[in-house]
Amino acid sequence: MSSPTITVVRNEVDPDCEYHCDALAGVVSDAAADARAVDYPAGERPDLEETDGVVITGSTAGVYEVDDRPWIADQKRLVRELVDREIPTLGVCFGHQIANAALGGTVERAETIARPVDADLADDPLFDGVSSVVPVAHGDVVTEPGDGMDAIASADYYPAFATRHRTAPLWTVQFHPEFTAALRERLEADFGWTEAERGFGDVNATRVVENFASIVDDATAAE
Repeated sequence: MSSPTITVVRNEVDPDCEYHCDALAGVVSDAAADARAVDYPAGERPDLEETDGVVITGSTAGVYEVDDRPWIADQKRLVRELVDREIPTLGVCFGHQIANAALGGTVERAETIARPVDADLADDPLFDGVSSVVPVAHGDVVTEPGDGMDAIASADYYPAFATRHRTAPLWTVQFHPEFTAALRERLEADFGWTEAERGFGDVNATRVVENFASIVDDATAAE
């Protein structure tokens, strides 16, 4: 039996900030034997006939910029197709926001936060063994989850910090599982990253991607 294929849908529009997409693609590659990537804003699209799972990355774009960035509307359609096809999907930051927006939820601009935060994580396979301290860098928030989406994590400032679809294999997280201490200097320069009581020593969020890869593996084996 061949290894499952996971496609990383890259969404960064600023070449100077592509390092977070690189980092997430790297974590996916470490977790999955067959990992591929497509640059969505550049016009590349995933072949859903040839993928077993999808990871949707973050972006410095906002989901509400659809008039200036037509690819955002196209990606909303992609999310709905992934749900219809029941292809396991993980949305990260912008991916969290666009997945919920694609299903009728709302996303709004808020205060930029870039630091480790304490989160209340539900008992969910995606969070198996994951520390409750997770790294964030975002200025937009999901204020109303999409149809069929339930919150599976919250932070003191954010009720819908992570979501899961009730019937389809779709999970989304506002935090960045790919952020590690190796990115600290870039995060400080680009987003004003700060650490106080919590730091990267408290974080093991890459485990989220490992868990997602296991979910994809199990789903493929069951077919």
